[in-house]
Amino acid sequence: MARAQQGDAEAVNELLRRHYDRLYAVCRRVAGNDADAADGCQEALLAIVRGLPRFDGRSTFRTWSYRVATNACLDELRRRKRRPVAVEEIPEAPSDEPGHDDRLADHLNLTGALGQLAEEFRVPIVLRDVAGMDYAEIAETLEIPPGTVRSRIARGRRHLAGSLGNQTTSDQRPSE
Repeated sequence: MARAQQGDAEAVNELLRRHYDRLYAVCRRVAGNDADAADGCQEALLAIVRGLPRFDGRSTFRTWSYRVATNACLDELRRRKRRPVAVEEIPEAPSDEPGHDDRLADHLNLTGALGQLAEEFRVPIVLRDVAGMDYAEIAETLEIPPGTVRSRIARGRRHLAGSLGNQTTSDQRPSE
């Protein structure tokens, strides 16, 4: 990190390479399609490189970079005046694996439902379920209180469950 902040190109490349897949995954789920995600992720990488000298370490690099990626992706969507729209993803090669078609259908349904979810709910869910961040990290990333993060995730998951035809969320199911 210190070498990257001092302008060492090799260190910057390694840092970006190490975090790219997760940053792109966040942008993909926030944007709802590959084209907008690629543009948002590209903008995020540029913003990260520009912002490295000012990164003060008050948060982890991971948290800071997710904040940058989320904001860059949302800015890209706003610039284009678009709402995330799910684009059907077609697998590269058909699979004979049992259950493949069901998993693909579930994935497409989830992508579509996420695309219909309001930004205030979609982003915390993506940061939690795609990026694997805990509630405190999400609160720091989005600069909102942890209680707000919890309620947005709960409300967003209820909306998703309803959109997917499952009116019972995991916190309402009986334990085994």
